[in-house]
Amino acid sequence: MILPREIFSLFLGLFLFSNTVLVIPLGPGFEASPPTPVYSYRVLAVYPHDANAFTQGLVYYKGDFYESTGLRGRSSLRKVDLETGDVLQMRQLPDAYFGEGLALFDDKLYQLTWLSHTGFIYDRARFDLLATFRYPTEGWGLTHNGGELIMSDGTPNLYFLDPDTLELLRQVQVTDDSGPVWRLNELEYIDGEVYANVWQTDRIARIDPDSGRVTAWIDLTGLLSPEDRAGANVLNGIAWDKEGERLFVTGKLWPKLFQIELIPPNYQLYLNRIETPRREERWK
Repeated sequence: MILPREIFSLFLGLFLFSNTVLVIPLGPGFEASPPTPVYSYRVLAVYPHDANAFTQGLVYYKGDFYESTGLRGRSSLRKVDLETGDVLQMRQLPDAYFGEGLALFDDKLYQLTWLSHTGFIYDRARFDLLATFRYPTEGWGLTHNGGELIMSDGTPNLYFLDPDTLELLRQVQVTDDSGPVWRLNELEYIDGEVYANVWQTDRIARIDPDSGRVTAWIDLTGLLSPEDRAGANVLNGIAWDKEGERLFVTGKLWPKLFQIELIPPNYQLYLNRIETPRREERWK
């Protein structure tokens, strides 16, 4: 007899919270897919962050951050000092544009905009505008894997673009145990995986870029204290210091930026899964 998944889940939960060893007869062909692990975090350092910066893209490079900020009339490209949070360099976007994701590739900064279907390419050192490019979707997050730009648009899709021609090379749909994962926002490529903020949540998805499968979740609940929450918006902004192996996160209008390390789960429980957004939202 093959037990239904619901009954198996109940037995597993009882087993984990009791001292009784349960022997569960599983019929031939029974397959229980392992749950997606959920990582917690430990704060290693806290840095100041401009509480007026509506963070949409974040990149670490040689001790500083490059940041894309949003909101019409307030969108910008910035170079920011890690230790002080001071803005060292800034270029304002025209009022018609709402700044979004940011990637640094081949010493050029690629910046998306939300609804304008327009991206900008800048010289990293001087912020001179080198070119513009077009894309058919909304623009949300942007990163790269060393050979391709990787873009999100709030849907479950990740788009892989040629950094020279900006042509679409391929796309994958991101899924977890429950199906497609919506609202993929700011992106960072770390050790072969795409890390994606999920908009309006305190979660980051770790994604296999080939299959689109969510390999793990990171739960950052409680990262920003209630005292710092006043005026702050959602978690958004992931940056990776590859040489120093440091992971940084922040949010829109957050007064602080955090260096964190990930804590693997001790166990996974079928009955304690993260509920994933299932529908598209039309405003940011």
